[in-house]
Amino acid sequence: MTTQQKPIPSKFGFISTAEEVLGGQDLSGKTVIVTGGYAGLGLETTRVLSEAGATVIVPARSAERARANLAGLPRVELGALDLLNPESIDAFAEGFLASGRPLDLLINNAGIMACPLARDSRGNESQFSANHLGHFQLTLRLWPALIHAGGARVISLTSRGHRFSEVVFDDPNFDRRPYDKWKAYGQSKTANALFAMGLDRRGEAQGVRAFSVHPGGILTDLTRHLTMDDLKGFSLSRQPDGSLLQDPGSDRRFKDIPKGAATTIWCATSPQLDGMGGVYCEDCDIAEVIQGDMTVQTGMAPYACDLELAEKLWTLSEALTCVRI
Repeated sequence: MTTQQKPIPSKFGFISTAEEVLGGQDLSGKTVIVTGGYAGLGLETTRVLSEAGATVIVPARSAERARANLAGLPRVELGALDLLNPESIDAFAEGFLASGRPLDLLINNAGIMACPLARDSRGNESQFSANHLGHFQLTLRLWPALIHAGGARVISLTSRGHRFSEVVFDDPNFDRRPYDKWKAYGQSKTANALFAMGLDRRGEAQGVRAFSVHPGGILTDLTRHLTMDDLKGFSLSRQPDGSLLQDPGSDRRFKDIPKGAATTIWCATSPQLDGMGGVYCEDCDIAEVIQGDMTVQTGMAPYACDLELAEKLWTLSEALTCVRI
């Protein structure tokens, strides 16, 4: 049954934190994978889930950095994964499946933003590859473990940046059109939302539900590729120590990391979402679809919740990854 794309509503909102929305739930016995779970929002997600009793596996490209950031957190395991490398994705998934454990939660959190043009080994543009195709392949490879859990959830982090671009199906990898880092980012984030729709449609009968999450504007390492002109466009300036400062008088609303991780935790654990799936969420609730004014600060573009486009993306993703359920 298709979940309507409109608020439930929940009792949480913009200022809620990850710990608040978890509400003291005991996650003992649950197994979770959080990509990018060793920095920024991912680290907070890992911390909150592990301290609630879950075993959290954190795949990372940089084992040294991940080990340092995760030090002291209980029940956290480290794995090796490069989302731009198909062989690395397969190796990580095969290793997890070999453990025989069910996978209760898969949180596709890792991502890159507004970076210079680069391609993976298959020729796919790096933002579309890392943000969408890599997670598509990982999720499908882990499918048996998700089914084994008997009630798994898959959370894909999207962004309000999905409004920068639809998925351009006739040239997703900028082979013919000029590369635009923001259109590439927007396309990948639209893909995250459409992927959740397609995945939920396929997983519902087997107890696997999927959600996409806009965490809000958060000043994390994701901004590392932004130029001075980019920052001005977001009413930000970079300080001598590398930190970002919001310009006085700006009406943009930014969250700190505990608030930014809240919607991920809500979608992953809230009993309110039992029996639901396939929706885009923000501020700890299901979002509204934007009608007209695309400059508003909340809501999702209609093309990011179009089931026909979700199916078209699924077919394209299968062709580009050579992976199927």
